[in-house]
Amino acid sequence: MLSRAGLASRRHAEEMIVAGRVEVNGQVVQTLGVRVDPQRDDVRVDGRPVSLHEDHAYLALNKPSGFVTTAHDPQGRPTVMQLVPAVAGLFTVGRLDCESEGLLLFTTDGDWAQRIAHPRYGSAKEYLVEVAGRPKPSTVTRLRQPLELGDGEWSSGADVGVDSSAPDRTLLRVVLYEGRNRQIRRMTEAVGHPVLRLVRVRVGAIHLGALRPGQWRALMHAEIAATAGASVPQSELPAPRGVRRRRSA
Repeated sequence: MLSRAGLASRRHAEEMIVAGRVEVNGQVVQTLGVRVDPQRDDVRVDGRPVSLHEDHAYLALNKPSGFVTTAHDPQGRPTVMQLVPAVAGLFTVGRLDCESEGLLLFTTDGDWAQRIAHPRYGSAKEYLVEVAGRPKPSTVTRLRQPLELGDGEWSSGADVGVDSSAPDRTLLRVVLYEGRNRQIRRMTEAVGHPVLRLVRVRVGAIHLGALRPGQWRALMHAEIAATAGASVPQSELPAPRGVRRRRSA
């Protein structure tokens, strides 16, 4: 039922059950294959009710800094679920760090979430990243190539360009084709230019656009259907003070 409701893939749903996150009629269920009646049984995940949907929900949020990408936070911090409608079965597609900003997708469609999040389908993720200092051209080249992130973990490389720069900071445009934990922050720290601000502006063909921080919108059909081939959006992140943004050719 969890996968049919769009809450997660079948494999992820099984992991949630084993982890004790699923309740049926008030009782935690950790046995796989338990049958439920969607019309009669009260099924909940992390305390949130689950129901089957004939029509799935697809939302985009401009996540502000300071919100965690989770349904419940043990530390009591505000969560992204407080910024979107209370739709049964709604979950995030991927994550953004608490201090990161920008485009965060939500859906009730588990299959779509898998497609949009998997690099196999071309859903590149684009970020505007303000870093400390002025990286040398050779440093930018290092960011484009496979880079050791620590503990034997390597990135596979990224598309990296310089949008603008000032004496003490630089605005980079970074496109990732993989989703390692805190990848961009670890990449820039590895080359000596830690992140000052990070905003995601695109996922596949879905753009942040004019959404203000904390605002959400429903996705259009064309955005839902597309997973690749999107054009590069205009930045939602201002250039460092006193610097003119380079115009696209």
